[in-house]
Amino acid sequence: MSRTTTDLDALAAALRAAIGADRVISDRQQLRTYECDGLAQYKVIPALVALPADAEQCAAVVRACVAAGTPFVARGSGTGLSGGALPRADGVLVVTSRMRDILEIAPDDERAVVQPGVINLAITRAATPHGHYYAPDPSSQQICSIGGNVAENSGGAHCLKYGFTTNHVLGVELVTPDGDRVRLGGRAPDAPGYDLLGAFVGSEGTLGIATEVTVRLTRLPESVRTLLAAFQTTDQAGAATSAIIAAGVVPAAVEMMDALAIEAAEAAVHCGYPPGAGAVLIVELDGPEPEVAAQFAQVESLCRENRAFEIRIAADDAERALFWKGRKSAFAAVGRISPDYIVQDGVIPRTALPEVLRRIGELSAERGIRVANVFHAGDGNLHPLVLFDAAVDGETVRAEEVSGAILDLCITHGGSITGEHGVGMDKARYMPRMFTDDDLDTMQLLRCAFDPDGLANPGKVFPTPRLCGEVPGRHKGVHPAQEAGLAEVF
Repeated sequence: MSRTTTDLDALAAALRAAIGADRVISDRQQLRTYECDGLAQYKVIPALVALPADAEQCAAVVRACVAAGTPFVARGSGTGLSGGALPRADGVLVVTSRMRDILEIAPDDERAVVQPGVINLAITRAATPHGHYYAPDPSSQQICSIGGNVAENSGGAHCLKYGFTTNHVLGVELVTPDGDRVRLGGRAPDAPGYDLLGAFVGSEGTLGIATEVTVRLTRLPESVRTLLAAFQTTDQAGAATSAIIAAGVVPAAVEMMDALAIEAAEAAVHCGYPPGAGAVLIVELDGPEPEVAAQFAQVESLCRENRAFEIRIAADDAERALFWKGRKSAFAAVGRISPDYIVQDGVIPRTALPEVLRRIGELSAERGIRVANVFHAGDGNLHPLVLFDAAVDGETVRAEEVSGAILDLCITHGGSITGEHGVGMDKARYMPRMFTDDDLDTMQLLRCAFDPDGLANPGKVFPTPRLCGEVPGRHKGVHPAQEAGLAEVF
């Protein structure tokens, strides 16, 4: 539904009355700041931006939107990589970045209570003096917010051993799509009844906006040991990964980067990885000292057996940080070797790694599009970086074709179209390739139970912008921005 200038002026006035004039943005140049999230190829200038300071102000914004029949989209730090926080041209962007108080650190209960704008790494910094930390660690953990992590069910390098955000959220306070404040879960490890909290985590802003999150803290391990193993090929690195897991060792993290990703990281942060490596593995173990020592020797032996030509063992925290610096900077680093890129996110069984990586290489050669691979090798979560130059005629289309073919490849091997980045705008059109019509209709029923008016982040996750109560349909092959009814996409 289009909004007239009069409608928007009335809504802006209502929002300013509710949360303060300085917390509502309507100037077009200022609005451009919020036109996209980390997936920059989709851009939409929102009609209005609201920056609530607390849960009640957030609820007031949603109630004003409901009264005006205006869609709204929640946004945290804007680091998402699937277009989940892409605004609506006719809607309000609700930015929670100013809600960044750590309300409680309770080490005896191994809990922390935070507002949604709290930065992921800030929880660990607050908990470390008490002997604890927050385990989920996305590559963007120095800037991504907990509210966004909850929305996308973010993972991170250490998700192999410790799981994703959903494994560390005990409770949330949220503003529902009709403006009510409710609580799901709490401090207890498992609440009775239907797992509505589990449904909310990873719902990408379609079921409401988190305004307070209770997270599980993890005790700092007695020992942490990290090695960097260099291989001539990704096949060898993949075989080493499979051997480690098959041996019954569960590292905290097993990360792989191929030659092109290494090149980008070296250009950006000068991490000093072994020259000539076709792939590197970063393997980190943590836990009781005797267990870590025994398993670390086993991991080192397995890497050598699978033809690692160089192994470096971090001597201290500074060297460990240098190992991780290259990996954590990989997504941004490719900007040093390519003007544009798509960060993809799919999952395959670990045993399929060599075959899938070879096929990605073939796709790259066939379409003339470079692909840098960096991923969580331990759990098969791929992050191919599809490189292109939008200024070159046809490259954007070829890059999107390669990106889609990689997702099809993941599905063919029994995997998933997303591991931790979410579906958002970017992958909604691929959902019918993974789910049946009945699957999607069932998901839509849940969404409608929370959001019968379809105002909360419409056009995301599902392949068509359905309305609750209508007969579902499919528009295969349509550009996702067109499916969402979004104007001004460029």
